[in-house]
Amino acid sequence: MLNVTAPDTATRPLSPDVEQAEAAIVEHYPRLVRLAYLVLPPALGRNRRVLTAHSLVQRALPRGRRDAAAAVRGGVPGQRGGEGDTGYAYVRLRVLRAALEAGIPLTFRALPRRAQLPPALPQVWGLRLFPRSGGAEELALDQWLATLGGPGRAACVLRALERLSEPDVLRVLDEAGVADPAAAVAESGDPANDSLFASPEFDPCVLQARPTDLLRRRRLARAALAAGAALAVCGALLALPGGGWGADGAAAPLYARNAAAEQALDPGKLVRAAPALWRTSSRTDFSTWPARGDRADDAELLRRALAVWARPGSSVVVSATPGTPAGPPMGPAQLLFAGAVDQAVVVLLYDGLRVVRYAEPRAGTTVAALDFARTDGASADTATALVLSRVDGNVRYLTAPWVTGAALRDLLKPGGAPTPLKPTPDGVTPPVPSPAPAGSCTSWNALALTGDGATRLITDLGELTPARLTSGAPGAERDVTEAAELGDWSRIACLLPAVRSHGVRTVNAWTYAKQPLPEGDGTAAWLCTRAETWRGTADRVQAQFLAPGAPLAAQAARSEGSPACGPREPRVLAGVLWKSRAGQWYVLAAGSAQFASLSVSGGGVSGAANGNRLAVKAPAGAQVDLSGKLTDGTKAGVLR
Repeated sequence: MLNVTAPDTATRPLSPDVEQAEAAIVEHYPRLVRLAYLVLPPALGRNRRVLTAHSLVQRALPRGRRDAAAAVRGGVPGQRGGEGDTGYAYVRLRVLRAALEAGIPLTFRALPRRAQLPPALPQVWGLRLFPRSGGAEELALDQWLATLGGPGRAACVLRALERLSEPDVLRVLDEAGVADPAAAVAESGDPANDSLFASPEFDPCVLQARPTDLLRRRRLARAALAAGAALAVCGALLALPGGGWGADGAAAPLYARNAAAEQALDPGKLVRAAPALWRTSSRTDFSTWPARGDRADDAELLRRALAVWARPGSSVVVSATPGTPAGPPMGPAQLLFAGAVDQAVVVLLYDGLRVVRYAEPRAGTTVAALDFARTDGASADTATALVLSRVDGNVRYLTAPWVTGAALRDLLKPGGAPTPLKPTPDGVTPPVPSPAPAGSCTSWNALALTGDGATRLITDLGELTPARLTSGAPGAERDVTEAAELGDWSRIACLLPAVRSHGVRTVNAWTYAKQPLPEGDGTAAWLCTRAETWRGTADRVQAQFLAPGAPLAAQAARSEGSPACGPREPRVLAGVLWKSRAGQWYVLAAGSAQFASLSVSGGGVSGAANGNRLAVKAPAGAQVDLSGKLTDGTKAGVLR
C-alpha cells in the first residue's frame, strides 16, 4: 500500500531546476525506462508496460523552475547520501512514485491518478511493441516478479539496477511514499539473480514489433466513414471471434488475412507427403517425410500450431538455433508429425527452410513452446532424425522413414556393443538418456541409425536437429563405424559441449598426424574436429592432442569461423607444451601433410624441423611462436 506524504525536507538541498532534470532524463533515459518497466504491474501486458514506462519517464520532467522549487517544498529530495547526481535522484524518485501509483487498483471511491490511466504520449499506432524474449532464467525471474507487490518490485530493482545499499533502498522507498519499506525490502528476495535484470528481456528501449489486428483496423476506418447501416455491419463483423477460424490457443491476436497468410494458417492446406515418396524422390530430405503421429488428423491442434507459429503470444516460449529466422511461414507448410509424446502434444512442421516444433501440455492450451531449426540443404545423411521431446534428462527422437534400425551407443565405451532400440511404427524411439551436460563426463550417448544402405551416428547437442558424427579427411568424411574411429571419438566426445546449441549440422574428426614422442614415451595422435553449422558460417574448429595412455584428448587450439580443417582449407597446425615421464618439458607440434617444415621461437626456445612434426626441449610454462611452411613454399600459421 502506498502512503504518499510529504517527508521532512528542511535539511535537504534544493531540488534541481528543469534544465538539470532534463539533462538527467536524456543521459539516463534507458536506465530510467527499464526501472519503470520492472516496477509497473505485469498485469498491464508487455505492450502497455513499454508505452507506460516511456510515458512516466518523459513526464518526470517538471514544468518549470517554479514547479521544481515547489516540488522541494512538497517532499522531492535533492542530493543526499552521496548519490552524486541531484538531477538523476530527483527524476528517479518521480518515476518510481508514478510507477507505484500505476499499480494501485482503480476504484469508484477516488478519482484516478494520472499514472493509473493509459499514457497520452507516447502513442504507437499499428504496432505492438515488446522487449526481446530471453531465456529460461529470465522467464522464471519475470514470473517471480509478477508475484511481488509494487513496493517489493521497487525494492528489488533499486538493489539490482541502481546498486543501492539496503539503507539507501529503505530511504528511497520511504521518500516514494511506501508505507512499509522494510517489508518491501524483505519481499524483494535473494540478490543471486540480480545480474539478470540487465538482460534484453527487461529492456523496453530495445524492442520487437508486431502488427496489430490489420483487419480490425480496416473495418474501423470504413466504419468511421460510413453511416449508421455501415456501422452496424462493421460492428457485427468485428464481434465475430477471429473471423470464424476457431480457437487459436496461445496465439496472439490475428494480424494478417491475405491469401498467402490464409493458406499458411489453414490446417486443410498442409502438405502431406506420400508414405513411399522417399523411395522414388530425387531428393531424400525432410520434404519426403510422411505425416505421422496419432493426432495427424486433429484439425484443431494443427490450427493452434499454425496460429502460434504465425503470431506467438506472450505465453509462448520461443527458441531458435543461431541463424534461423523465427517468422511465420510463407505459405502452406508440410506436416511431419502430430501426436502425444510423454506429457505434451507435439507438432513438427517443415517449410523448406526450417523445421518447427510446436508443443503444448496435454492439460491445456494456454501456454506453448515453439522451436525453430534451420534445415536447408539437408540430405539423407543429415535428415535422419529430429528431437521430439526432452523430459527428465531423456530424449525421444522421430526417425526418418528410411531408418530400419536404431541402437544406443556410449561413445566413451567404444568396445561395448550398442543397445538395440525399438521405435514405434511411427518412428518414435523410446526415451534414451541425453548426452552428458556440463560437469563430469562419464558417458556420452549417441544414436546409431541404420537405413538407406548406411549406419549413421548422431548425437543430441541441445537442439531440434541432432548432429551427425563423422571421421576422415576434409572432403572424404565417412560414417563412424570402424573400431579405430570409435576409439578416437571416445577420447574427444567430452569436448562436444563446446559446440552445444550452436546450430551444428555435422562434426567431423580427422586424425591428421601421428608423432613419436621424445625419450621413447610412445606415439601421440593429433586430431582436428570441425563442427559445421546449418547456416554455413561460424564453424567451430578444434585441434586435439592425444597422448598415449591418456583417457581423454587435450585441446591444443580452437577457432571459430576459420576455413582450416575443412574442404576449402584442408590443413591444420597446432602445438602443445608436453612433459615427458622423466620430467623434461617439450614443445610438440604437428601439421597436416601439406606442411614441409615447422619452426618455433620465443620463450627461451628455438628450433626447426623438416616435415610436419616438431619436438624441441623447453622450460616449463614457455610461451612460444609456432609457424610452418607449406610444400609450395608459402608460410602458414597455427590454428587460432
